Amino acid sequence: MQSACGMTCLISHPPPEAKAFELNGLSILVVEDSWDVGAGLKMLLEAWGADVLGPVATVADAERVAVERHPNVAIVDINLRRGERSYGLINRLQDQGIRVVVLTGYAGASVQPGTADAVLQKPMKEDLLLASLRRAAAHQKGKA
Repeated sequence: MQSACGMTCLISHPPPEAKAFELNGLSILVVEDSWDVGAGLKMLLEAWGADVLGPVATVADAERVAVERHPNVAIVDINLRRGERSYGLINRLQDQGIRVVVLTGYAGASVQPGTADAVLQKPMKEDLLLASLRRAAAHQKGKA
């Protein structure tokens, strides 16, 4: 059974046991202005064994955390607080060697080719997120 994480991401159950600790040792920055979605992602990612940074709701906060903690991967929403867009942030994270998975509620949202490992639509399926994070982590390790 898969659950979906929508605009009001409330994960009321832990992820399946088989997925526990699959992201062990991976540092993931969550950039999301919706408290519900951010909290749900944090809980899900931690259950999978990831070290979660955030969630943060602005580009400035994301850039500060990225410089201070240098995550392996960032999950970034396109539309942030007060109408702020994250396209520039995505490019800067990539420039720092941080892999990016975009999570958006807008079907027409797109990013420049090569700037994101995946673009996932809300509501998001857990297995697609996990697969995207695995791919991003594998690419990140390959660069090290």
